[in-house]
Parts: sequence; C-alpha cells; structure tokens
Amino acid sequence: IGNRPRQLDGAHVEYFRGLANPIGIKVGPKMPPDELIKLIKALDSKNEAGKITLITRFGYKNVSKVLPKLLSAVNKEGLKVNWICDPCHGQTRATKDGLKTRDFSEILQELQITADIHKENGSRLNGVHFEMTGEDVTECVGGPQELLDHDLHAKYTSACDPRLNYAQSMEMSFRLAKLLE
Repeated sequence: IGNRPRQLDGAHVEYFRGLANPIGIKVGPKMPPDELIKLIKALDSKNEAGKITLITRFGYKNVSKVLPKLLSAVNKEGLKVNWICDPCHGQTRATKDGLKTRDFSEILQELQITADIHKENGSRLNGVHFEMTGEDVTECVGGPQELLDHDLHAKYTSACDPRLNYAQSMEMSFRLAKLLE
C-alpha cells in the first residue's frame, strides 16, 4: 500500500484488510507514528508474524529523524512486523538535462544509517529493495565507475526509475554483506 491510497477509511485499506496474504506498506518520511500504528492494526487485527512488511523509503537525510520514532511506536505496541529498507526511492533527483538519477553513495548512506538505527533500537532490518539491473546502464551516478551526471546519456535506458547497473549492484551487495556481519 502506497502513500496516497493508505487512508484508513479508504477502499484500498478495506480491500487489503480482507486478504490473507502478506501485505507491504510503503513508509515515507511524512508518515506519523500514530497513523502507522492505526494502519498496521487495521490491516492485521490478529498481529500475525509475517503479515505486515514495512518498506521504509525516507532519503538518507531523513532516516535519523524519522525511523527511531516509528520503531519506538511499533515496538511499544508489540506489533510483529518485518522491516525492509528501500534506499533508492528517497534519493531520486533530476539532472540539469531532466534525467532522473540517484547517487550510489546516498543509497548506501540510507542503508547504513537504517541498519545502525535498527541495531541501536534492538530491532532487525529484515530485507532490502533496490532498483537494479544486470545490464551496463548509466542511470545512477557514483559507484565503482564513478559515473557523473554527464555520463548518464551513454546508456540511459530506463523508461521509469533509474537503476543501479551491474557494477554498482555488485558493489552494493558487497557493502550490504559487510553491514550484515
């Protein structure tokens, strides 16, 4: 469930309440803790482990301000949720030429900060979500190839969101492995 259709009295929430399947909730930087608690309880009145997955996507500049409050609220209520970090969506920006891009170092920062906050709060980061491809595209700046904005035109093929390329994806996986040690 995304940001726009998450109204407690809306059709999307009512529909999802009736599903037995696991449900993912996108959680952005403007999600108030009390609203998140109400939404989780509306979608999972039995507090079943594995039913609700919270997909945080704050942007690296917002994680430290937002995530601790949400973790505290969820923990205080004893809610059994899975936490996933989507460090890509909060980093999207446009270049001077109007191309959407993301910065490898900012994606990594959000992931590192998120993992640290989970550890500090006795919580666990259960997963990650990346926009990536095995192709040698030039859609995100930075990473091992040190791509810059002017490099993006070389192989920008995404019709929607910019993806980490093969080299950036591999580097990110190595960095993620170190975080999980």
